[in-house]
Amino acid sequence: MTGASNTGPVPRKAVLFCLEPSLASSLEKELARCGCQTESAGGPLQGEEPPRADIVFCPSSHAMLRKAMTLFPGTPVVVVSRLPEVDGWLDALEEGAADYCAPPFETVQIRWLLETHAGGRHSMAAA
Repeated sequence: MTGASNTGPVPRKAVLFCLEPSLASSLEKELARCGCQTESAGGPLQGEEPPRADIVFCPSSHAMLRKAMTLFPGTPVVVVSRLPEVDGWLDALEEGAADYCAPPFETVQIRWLLETHAGGRHSMAAA
């Protein structure tokens, strides 16, 4: 097994699915601070395999959430909204989202999402 001596967190990959550019840019910066690789994906991805991902971030639209969950089955999907609204958060969870976040994005918040939903194994207490 390679990498057995690596004591750091396991690198993760996030897909930013159909996010508006300003939201994607802001989120991408915080994901990079957490050591997470990112890839943007948009549209229906017709005829091509969706990128591999440990976690997917998508817009708060119900249609986009359903599309992301269909294209990335078994991968946690986090809804990203410009406005942090309790109703939006509850609606997203009821629709099957793993979680919900809104700007301003903070490293602690993004690290928590990665640890909770993307299979991270190191303790947040050490962060």
